[in-house]
Amino acid sequence: MKAIPFSYVARNLWVRRVTTLLTAGGMALVIFVFTVVLMMSEGIRATLVATGQADNILVLRKGAGAEINSGITRDQAAIIANLPGIATNRQGLPLVSKEPVVLNNLPKRSNGKPSNVTVRGTSELGLELRPQVKMVQGRMFRPGTSEIIAGRSIAQGFRGTSLGETLRFAQRDWVVVGIFDSGKTGFDSEIWGDNEQMMAAFRRNAYSTIVFRLSDAAAAETLQKAISNDPRLQIDAKPEVQFYAEQSEALTTFIRILGLSLSIIFSIGAIVGAMITMFAAVAQRIGEIGSLRALGFRRSAVLVAFLAESLLLSLVGGVIGLFAASWMQTVDISTTNFQTFSELAFQFKMTPTIILQTLLFALGMGFIGGFIPAWRAARMKIVDCLRES
Repeated sequence: MKAIPFSYVARNLWVRRVTTLLTAGGMALVIFVFTVVLMMSEGIRATLVATGQADNILVLRKGAGAEINSGITRDQAAIIANLPGIATNRQGLPLVSKEPVVLNNLPKRSNGKPSNVTVRGTSELGLELRPQVKMVQGRMFRPGTSEIIAGRSIAQGFRGTSLGETLRFAQRDWVVVGIFDSGKTGFDSEIWGDNEQMMAAFRRNAYSTIVFRLSDAAAAETLQKAISNDPRLQIDAKPEVQFYAEQSEALTTFIRILGLSLSIIFSIGAIVGAMITMFAAVAQRIGEIGSLRALGFRRSAVLVAFLAESLLLSLVGGVIGLFAASWMQTVDISTTNFQTFSELAFQFKMTPTIILQTLLFALGMGFIGGFIPAWRAARMKIVDCLRES
């Protein structure tokens, strides 16, 4: 089969460049929404997954879906701290952090409206377990004091959390002595203080979670057996990375379903626009179609040429939409995590998979919108085309 040259297809789009840009612009808006939704979902997932360390194990009460509704007694915490396979630091101390986690309501800097912020009680060992956390201003809080440190996103987004400021909660004044950066992970959206002081202030008699590091990968199986064989430990122990991945599922699923539903609705308008554009192109070029057929090009060649024109049109819209969406990576945004009901700061994230999915979605719109006009062009008879030209 003799194919119609691609240059012919591209030239026809350039000749009708105003119509091409308007149609591609409509598709670009749909692609922009589609891409931003995927980037938002990926940004949340990446933020939470990056929060965990691969060799850290996080312990919750059995059946607890989040840290805020978990409870581990001091007796259980002592047993966990002595389980086999736990790594030690240079001083020979077990790398175990016993942490209460609570929610505190703070006003936002932007509008003064309150929002939940995660407050975590931790220690020097807790900081050692999270090597991605670095102090960028001030210093670490001193054990046994009412000093706290705030994540970078919290310090930027909430009143009273800048270095040197004082927060009032749990019937006590807390002084912000440091700001930390956790490399755009979930910890950036938390406030940390001494674990025992937090326990006393919030009148807790149980920790929310325990985090520890395994001495080696082989220790995981031994650890799980020790936990299952001890009836006193009604707990779930899982890799920290797995825990935070699970924390992202509810929110990312909701965003994807809502966003993709809107994208599909908007895409109907874009498909109709592409179809109208291609029908108009066929109507204007009836004589050309007749000439192509007279020159020996088969119906299938005409079908492929017009379909390629529609696909190229959608590809232009897809590239424009992708380019516009890529700038969203410079935007910092926050939302409420459905799993913890606390504020979570994140960035939009573009990945090769998102680029591929977006371009396939754009080409899909072009194919659906262009097939019927292309089919009509291919079914025209040579005599009828030359008569109408």
